Amino acid sequence: MKRLAVALAAVLTLAACGDGAGGGRPDAGTLTEIDYYEAAPQNTQLPKILDECAAQTGVKIEHQQVPRAQFMPKLLQQASSRSLPDLALVDNPDLPQLAATGGLVPLKDLPTEGLYPSIVAAGKYKGDTYGIAPGVNGLALYYNQDLFTQAGLQPPKTWDELTAAAKALTKGNRYGVAFSAVGTEEGSFQFEPFFWTAGASLSKLDSPEAVRALSLWQDLVQAKAASKSVVTWTQADVNDQFMAGNAAMMVNGPWQLPTLDKKADLKFGIVPIPIPAPTAKPVTPLGGEMWTVGHSDPQREAKALAVLKCLLGPDKSLEWSKDAGYIPSNQAAARQLAQGDPRLAAFVEEVATAQARTAELGTAYPKASEALFNAIQACLAGGKSPEEALKAAQASLG
Repeated sequence: MKRLAVALAAVLTLAACGDGAGGGRPDAGTLTEIDYYEAAPQNTQLPKILDECAAQTGVKIEHQQVPRAQFMPKLLQQASSRSLPDLALVDNPDLPQLAATGGLVPLKDLPTEGLYPSIVAAGKYKGDTYGIAPGVNGLALYYNQDLFTQAGLQPPKTWDELTAAAKALTKGNRYGVAFSAVGTEEGSFQFEPFFWTAGASLSKLDSPEAVRALSLWQDLVQAKAASKSVVTWTQADVNDQFMAGNAAMMVNGPWQLPTLDKKADLKFGIVPIPIPAPTAKPVTPLGGEMWTVGHSDPQREAKALAVLKCLLGPDKSLEWSKDAGYIPSNQAAARQLAQGDPRLAAFVEEVATAQARTAELGTAYPKASEALFNAIQACLAGGKSPEEALKAAQASLG
């Protein structure tokens, strides 16, 4: 889940910025596309993949990259005047906000056979599909294989095993486990696998299941099996700690693999997020972006849908995901990716039971997420009990 350090509240503001709406569209042989990858590794391959799909469709693509903080304000301004680009790649939590404007084309005629149902469901708003991801990311548990071998331990599958392993592997300056509990959407994203797997719901932040999940994190910090600094660590910081040998395990995503692979002497494995009981299934949040089609005229919309169909095919889905460090939305392509790199098998396994962050609350998600990461901070840094912190979070939602 990249770029989540940017506060969602800022991203979702309605303030206008940039060159705004209007300006007309190019001729029907050229489609417009917008994304926020101007400074991201994916930007090196995205135009290439788009242009290849455009060539198959008989059109050209006019690319535009916008800084992340300006991206949604710009799109919302364009949506208000029905001048959205033909194709836009949006962060999946932003989809409900954009779909609510009425500026997106429902993707009713786009075939979704072979795609993960969980990913298709993530693109829905009020029953209709408005966005489809070419690939997604999520969270799993990385572990240092050498340290586990030396301690005679197996990778944890349950919360009890996670706690026991974290305590056993804590020694000197090394903590047993690292995760990001920072006071942003990034902290919520990292906590949601534990929160949802426990059976908690964003509509009731102070449920017994939610308290149980936050108690797990509190227990790890209080036992010094996790650093108190988790409240300030981003996911990049967590990865740095793991690479430096300061954490025996970490919660992180597949996008960290290229960085980890640069450290040749680090041997690590990846397993699904531990679950509270052997019968539970990990429910991780879907990270990543979705393609959307803006309303224009039937001819342009049909061409944009044809390009999107190409982008979602097994070949392009696999190519995109390899470049971005994601898991393909196409199930066959995901299996192929896992066969080529078994380290990704845990992420592939989790996609089937993953869910969109906005699945429960839609456009109300950012407010609940803020309440949740504030509760995590209040508990781990502010000294409140999980019950007190989550009760205050629920109260803040009104």
